[in-house]
Amino acid sequence: MEVISLNVGKPKTVDYRGKPLETGIYKMPAPGKVQLHLEGFDGDGQADLVNHGGADKAVCVYPIEHYAYWEQWLGKKLEYSAFGENITASGLLETEVCIGDVYEIGTTLLQVSQPRFPCYKLAQKHGPADMPAQVLKTGYSGFYFRVLREGQIAAGDSIIKQESGEGSFPIKQVLYLMEHGRKDKTGLAELAALETLSAVTREKFRGWLDTAER
Repeated sequence: MEVISLNVGKPKTVDYRGKPLETGIYKMPAPGKVQLHLEGFDGDGQADLVNHGGADKAVCVYPIEHYAYWEQWLGKKLEYSAFGENITASGLLETEVCIGDVYEIGTTLLQVSQPRFPCYKLAQKHGPADMPAQVLKTGYSGFYFRVLREGQIAAGDSIIKQESGEGSFPIKQVLYLMEHGRKDKTGLAELAALETLSAVTREKFRGWLDTAER
């Protein structure tokens, strides 16, 4: 497992359906080591602080293994950070990575906190309006880390698993429940109680569980 590219960037304003849109999805590969703090990398930022950023979403990760699929689906070559991810990684697939898993990367220690739920900004960047739906269909979502130990990360750093998360809930399973499992009382209850899942996502599952139990 390895960091293929380390990507950062500040928000910029782009056109979306004839209107200005501020977004942090346009990140670029960074040379050398980059300092990671509890809420993100030096030189990085998000425009929508309600749905992006914060301690539970300090680092966005996307598997390089999915790039070939998207290049075929989109009919174009993709550059690193095509999904606005901070870390383009090898060996961290959503079917295997679980909520609460802990990894050492560079001098940092990071914990998996939640799936990356796709939004319309992927459509703005790449064109097809149904791209977020296609991400959900494939499960090729990526995910977020929270920072347990600040430090530095660079492209080429090894990704070393240090601990498995309690409950062994893969990212793909959590993403599925976020989209389709709102009547699955057992699944909702288990994830609502999972302390290593991001606080915002746990609250969503608790709300859906309350609705399902009525």
